[in-house]
Amino acid sequence: MSTTLEPGWGSDAGAALPVAIEVLRRGPISRAEIGRRLGLSHASLSRLSAPLIERGVIHDVGEHSNGRVGRPSRLLDVDASSHFFLGIKIRESEIVAAVTDLRGEVVESTAVPLSDRSPAAVVQQVKDLHRAFEVSHTVTAIGIGIGGAVHDRRTVISAGFLAWEEIALADLIEQETRIPTLVENDVVALCEYEDWFGFASHDERFAVITLGIGTGFGLVINGQPIVGDDYGYGLVGHWPMDPTGPLCHQGHRGCAAALLNSDAIARYATEALGHDVTFDEAVELAAEGHPAASRIVHDAARGLGVLIAAVCNLTLPDRIIIAGEGVRLAVVGHDTVQGKARELRDPRAHTPPIDYSSGDNVEWARGAAVLAIQAFALGTLAAVQ
Repeated sequence: MSTTLEPGWGSDAGAALPVAIEVLRRGPISRAEIGRRLGLSHASLSRLSAPLIERGVIHDVGEHSNGRVGRPSRLLDVDASSHFFLGIKIRESEIVAAVTDLRGEVVESTAVPLSDRSPAAVVQQVKDLHRAFEVSHTVTAIGIGIGGAVHDRRTVISAGFLAWEEIALADLIEQETRIPTLVENDVVALCEYEDWFGFASHDERFAVITLGIGTGFGLVINGQPIVGDDYGYGLVGHWPMDPTGPLCHQGHRGCAAALLNSDAIARYATEALGHDVTFDEAVELAAEGHPAASRIVHDAARGLGVLIAAVCNLTLPDRIIIAGEGVRLAVVGHDTVQGKARELRDPRAHTPPIDYSSGDNVEWARGAAVLAIQAFALGTLAAVQ
């Protein structure tokens, strides 16, 4: 049995596809700006955009005047509400789901507990979420983000927090939902969002550092996340930060896992204060000036500064984005982070801007949805067999 699906723009857009993608990512946008960004003459742009307008892929949305003398610009845009995508973030104890429009804007979201981590149970929960969202939004494709190693956006090679090895997750979900599905490492998915629609949409090279139960890292150069066979094993989580620091569970002294992970910070705060303290509580106590909590959080912030200096020195990013549910630590420790990063860099070196995400877990689901948006726009969605 197969399901007939809209193939996406790239299946027949041909040479006009870059125009459609540019309008999707940056619209409403003038023809002159598109031509400048893509290196197209007015005649070439008119020739390429005409069939896209005829097909309803992009639309002329009227004139815009910047106040200067001359004719107003005519703007092109997409109908962002023409398609919806389901993004899923699988966490250790819950599944976060969000429906986005064609531009990655969240229109509906929810989170459900994850009590059974078996693949069959997770697939059933995704199926149930899809069915619930379909009541109000027809889903074009599904994107899944997971903290682990993934192959070909189809198979989870390893996800230690779920005790999964070699799970063909995309196939399993497609069998149950009849909807095209992609699976990717959650940090890569977040990078894809930032590249297409987020802070870094105008940058050629940027880095993402995620904070939370683990420390993640992603690097994007010219629109391509830099990944390999070893990506997804949490390697940056053991980057050395403090040779006199505490030990992580693998015996590394003063690594990212020992200094930055949320469970480690909660443990140190609990030991220091003599009662149970969560990560969020520890960070807020530090923000209020509590001595012990401040020491713990700012020690972690110095460690983050070490990591940022290394990222800058090794990859020369145009921008660094701090994301994840632990981003509040970086916000509270901002001055400490910046100071340590500057200390470990040549004083002549430019420090790239650092942006902080909201820290909302829905961000992860939105990133997963962008995987599906990209596949639709590029025409790489495959029919479900």
